[in-house]
Amino acid sequence: MKYLVVLLLLSSVCFFTLSEVVDNNFSKCKEFFLNNAPPDFIPPAGVSVKPICQCVWDYNDQQIYLYATLYSTTWKIPVYSAYVFGSANVGRCDVWYIEPQLDGVPEPCMGPRGYSRRIGCNQALNRDYENSGYDKGHLYPVLHTYNHLSMLATSTLTNAAPQDSDFNQKAWLEHEKAVITDLQSCVGPAYVVTGVVPDMQAPKLKNRVYVSKYYWRATCCLKNNQYIGKGYIGPDNNGQVQELTIQELENELSGFYQIHIFSNCK
Repeated sequence: MKYLVVLLLLSSVCFFTLSEVVDNNFSKCKEFFLNNAPPDFIPPAGVSVKPICQCVWDYNDQQIYLYATLYSTTWKIPVYSAYVFGSANVGRCDVWYIEPQLDGVPEPCMGPRGYSRRIGCNQALNRDYENSGYDKGHLYPVLHTYNHLSMLATSTLTNAAPQDSDFNQKAWLEHEKAVITDLQSCVGPAYVVTGVVPDMQAPKLKNRVYVSKYYWRATCCLKNNQYIGKGYIGPDNNGQVQELTIQELENELSGFYQIHIFSNCK
């Protein structure tokens, strides 16, 4: 394992990233959820999901978990990524990774490609996005990371879905900036869950990967001695991002899947 890490470091600093497919209750990364409680999510019939604790090897060769993702191996996009908000104004990494464990390869370290014939059976690959016209839209965005390692860990296809380029670079980007302003007034940690609703009617990328119909986000943090939550949703067609209560957001999402995002946050 460490020999592989050394080889990756010699190739590029971006190769720090790894993830770990875990049990159904995110036991190794519950700290990224409010009250250590992941959202209650009921997948639609026939849809398979896998919890992932996203982590990196740090500069001391220690494993650090940085956020959590619920990934659909059926849709080949994440259902949501959950993280604790930060705003370090770091750069970004242009290398994108895959998760070998999703395809049965017992290697936790991420890389830009896999070496097994099974790679891609249960997840999106870079080639799925080629000439598609879609951006790789982060759920946990670089703008909300808190250091270089957390930035690197967002650069994985298990944290991205096909996103309309105009929406990604205009309305959704402005929304992400507005969230920074809002959450900087929180007392203590701010918890964020960002998700995607797949478009069941649109053509899939390479006839494999579902594109997004909506992007949504829920935030919760302590303000004025009480937990305050906000919800947001926007259609992935360069439409406007709408602000909602958490309950209103869950009601909107109930037309696509059942999810209860936070406990004790209104």
